[in-house]
Amino acid sequence: MDELSVERRLLVEEVRRFVDREVLPVAHDLEQGDRYPMELVHKLRHMGIFSATIPEEYGGLGCDFVTYVQLVEELSRGWMSLSGIVNTHVLVAAMINAAGTQEQRRRFLPVMAEGERRGGLCLSEADAGSDVQAISMTATRQGDDYLLNGTKLWVTNGVHGSIFAVLARTDGQAQPAYKGMSIFLVEKGTAGLSVGRTFDKLGYKGVDTAELIFERVRVPAANLLGEREGEGFKQAMAGLEVGRINVAARATGVAQAAFNDAIRYAQQRFTFGKPIAEHQAIQLKLATMATRIEAARLLTQKAAAKKDRGERSDLEAGMAKFFASEMCQEVVLEAMRIHGGFGYTKEFNVERYYRDAPFMLVGEGTSEIQSLIIARQLLQQYKIQ
Repeated sequence: MDELSVERRLLVEEVRRFVDREVLPVAHDLEQGDRYPMELVHKLRHMGIFSATIPEEYGGLGCDFVTYVQLVEELSRGWMSLSGIVNTHVLVAAMINAAGTQEQRRRFLPVMAEGERRGGLCLSEADAGSDVQAISMTATRQGDDYLLNGTKLWVTNGVHGSIFAVLARTDGQAQPAYKGMSIFLVEKGTAGLSVGRTFDKLGYKGVDTAELIFERVRVPAANLLGEREGEGFKQAMAGLEVGRINVAARATGVAQAAFNDAIRYAQQRFTFGKPIAEHQAIQLKLATMATRIEAARLLTQKAAAKKDRGERSDLEAGMAKFFASEMCQEVVLEAMRIHGGFGYTKEFNVERYYRDAPFMLVGEGTSEIQSLIIARQLLQQYKIQ
């Protein structure tokens, strides 16, 4: 094992210890109170987690995505919301690193590596979720600036974030529509940018999910991601590959947490004179849960490895996200069944996992969208000549 591999393995172990010592003892209370984990975020900053995939030349750790998904899984094992705060930031940084100009990388990545100024992604709108091409936000060129007008929904880090990647229409007449879209880097404090509201969610508590309103927000042309208009849709889809791999890792982490709780409870809860873990019905559940978690983990790491090689990975990312999110929903339900009546109470964490799991089914594209992406890629791959 080379020195770099050892360093990355040690980083994963450090985050695992951090989750055990710092996150697990407080996650339940923070989640129940729907409180932003300011102290935990501060500690993650000093650990360098917000700089995980940012290249070393810009002050980051320079981790590959295979290492990053392991970090995300560990954080999600402790509290899924914590990984959401990190991921949206990492996703925006990855977009800047991959598609930004040299000036944009030098201007934004070092401050993002410090973790104090965190990123947020602005894609979805009231009438444009899975159908990204239906966005109505506009960006109109005026001299050396653009004026942005519109509203974005479901923005993670919308309140506490500082640098937003915003998808807007720069050419309303373009056909197909995606060729008329561009991404702009908009900083908090820009006149006309405001938070409209935050959403009270079923799960995914403690992390701000907000509506951002853009009213004649003037952005310099230098903040157009990349060097020309019309690249935004492609840039967003490449970013969502990272997001989907991340959601797959989150789902794996939540499922692992549910399994850990279930197998521990099964050895402590007695029925008919013996631990329920000795009943064959429970053993079958545990075996299936563990196997599916491992399968999701391997799918996620395969997608991350392909992304690291610079190869197109939308098929693998879609498969990982689709399988892991559906698996997570099933595993947490089985964990709740193993806990019996106690699993339905807020006294046990399995109730939280059950509320968090549906987020992975819809976040970064629904399971139905993933299925379409997978099918289209497979039909292209196996096309009859």
